[in-house]
Amino acid sequence: MKLPPARLAMLGSQQIRRREFVFLMAGATVAWSRGAFAQQTGKVYKIGILTAGARSEGSWLQSGVRDGLRELGWVEGKNLTFEGRFAENRLNRLPALADELVGLGVDVIVTIGTLAPIAAKRATLTIPIVMASAGDPVGSGLVASLSRPGGNVTGFSLMAPDLAGKRLELLKEILPRITRLAVLWNAANPYSALVFKETERAARTLEIEVQSLEVRAPADFDGALDAAAAQHADILIVAEDPLTMDHAGKIAKFAVDHRLPAISGLKLFANAGGLISYGADLNELFRRSASYIDKILKGAKPSDLPVEQPTRFELVINLKTAKALGLTIPSTLLGLADEVIE
Repeated sequence: MKLPPARLAMLGSQQIRRREFVFLMAGATVAWSRGAFAQQTGKVYKIGILTAGARSEGSWLQSGVRDGLRELGWVEGKNLTFEGRFAENRLNRLPALADELVGLGVDVIVTIGTLAPIAAKRATLTIPIVMASAGDPVGSGLVASLSRPGGNVTGFSLMAPDLAGKRLELLKEILPRITRLAVLWNAANPYSALVFKETERAARTLEIEVQSLEVRAPADFDGALDAAAAQHADILIVAEDPLTMDHAGKIAKFAVDHRLPAISGLKLFANAGGLISYGADLNELFRRSASYIDKILKGAKPSDLPVEQPTRFELVINLKTAKALGLTIPSTLLGLADEVIE
């Protein structure tokens, strides 16, 4: 029997409403299951935050992790709490701070950078450690491999071997006749050493001379930056790590004062006045770290969770700084930027 059009339309509408109902119920079930786990256990979990850098950096990590965990049904003060420890770039404090978190009986330790998870791993081989943004976890001995971490450490890596070459390409778009570059890097950080080596390799293929500016503590910056000016570097590349990024404003101001175009791997460098930043989106990594914390609190083993690499990179250009340096940014480069600061 052939149904009239009005009847067909009504039945179609009912089917759509049924599908919508099914989807809504499925979504509600997922949301309930995410939040129900902690309620069923009745436990308040402790999340340790550890960084070699400043308190502000640790707060940034905590905020990103908190937001990610909230989406998964966790609520600070209700079923989890945070314990933060910040070395403020006094690296000799890291072992004691890691020991403090272990002594507090935290359920997971979340870290920024490479030095913090190294200290955490030395302090405990049983408490799970989630790296929110480690530089070189394999080369640093934190994990056996990215796919099979082994032990109690997993998380997310900043490692992207081709970024050094890409940063040089970006600068050559603005300054085609680069002959000498300076690299400011933390010699106490294995990841920074890797960035320096990769930059040096990329520069060699372009026949660009490289000047190494090593720092290990805040007191080293003035001498290192003065050396860059004295040697008349064409550009400055800043290897991103807690020490250099804590001094991003100082570095950016020096670069502008000495008409030295500067680039680094994190957005906060461009925000602080650096000319360009190109690298992983840290906010994305922090939020993704929450998913690993969630899995671990529900019983997953760090050794079974592969270390993941960035999936999103962001290019930020500071036009205000470009103007101060007397530089014109090509329109093609501006078109590629994720953000332009004016």
